[in-house]
Amino acid sequence: MRKKIVAGNWKMNTTLNEGADLAKSLVNDAEKGLPEGVSLIVAPPLTHLMSVRELLPPGIGLAAQNCASEASGAFTGEVSAAMIATAGAEYVIIGHSERRSVFKETDAELNRKVKLALDNKLSPIFCCGENLEEREKNIHTEVVKNQLEKGLQGVSKEDFRNIIIAYEPVWAIGTGKTASPGQAQEMHSFIRDLLVELYDAEIAMETVILYGGSCKPSNASEIFSMKDVDGGLIGGASLNASDFLAIARSF
Repeated sequence: MRKKIVAGNWKMNTTLNEGADLAKSLVNDAEKGLPEGVSLIVAPPLTHLMSVRELLPPGIGLAAQNCASEASGAFTGEVSAAMIATAGAEYVIIGHSERRSVFKETDAELNRKVKLALDNKLSPIFCCGENLEEREKNIHTEVVKNQLEKGLQGVSKEDFRNIIIAYEPVWAIGTGKTASPGQAQEMHSFIRDLLVELYDAEIAMETVILYGGSCKPSNASEIFSMKDVDGGLIGGASLNASDFLAIARSF
């Protein structure tokens, strides 16, 4: 049976003290209980990793929001996968739509990041998804296939077992448009079928695929009821502990 995961991406929000307060609130609320088999991951800003790690119980995972595409060297301002791992993270988000669109990260860069993360025993949360123009042109499946094939190029079956996929319908994030549960299921099913081609049926069936659209307490239950949706990569709602835990309790 696949894991159920709800991951909170805090993005560039919270000061160090605010991040600690949010982590404490989340931990206190989580102690009230979660549905059986549901796990939490939090992804605070890089500056918060060590302090948040100290506040989290063993059952809540810690992720970085990004890592460098190089192992080390003269790359001022970058943070390597090795640095992230030694700061206590277990996961790293790679290929988020904002990294692709705002920072123009290429598939080749993301592929290097995936491999560096795996080399440093980090589990990548690999993001893929189409924008509004691509959805309207009806090339969304082609776009996602290309992102996954190039981003995972050279990743072995054994290593891929440590990867989580997150599907982001970029066209439904902050645009006023909404992806229906059916549209989410359609793309999650497509991704799982693609993983059969890239790896095999067993791996495809055990891979966790998260929904990275505008997921909130009011729609999480319906989205999570879809058979190929294994949880969510949550943005804004993860900045409120009660909302984040309400989403996690929607299974």
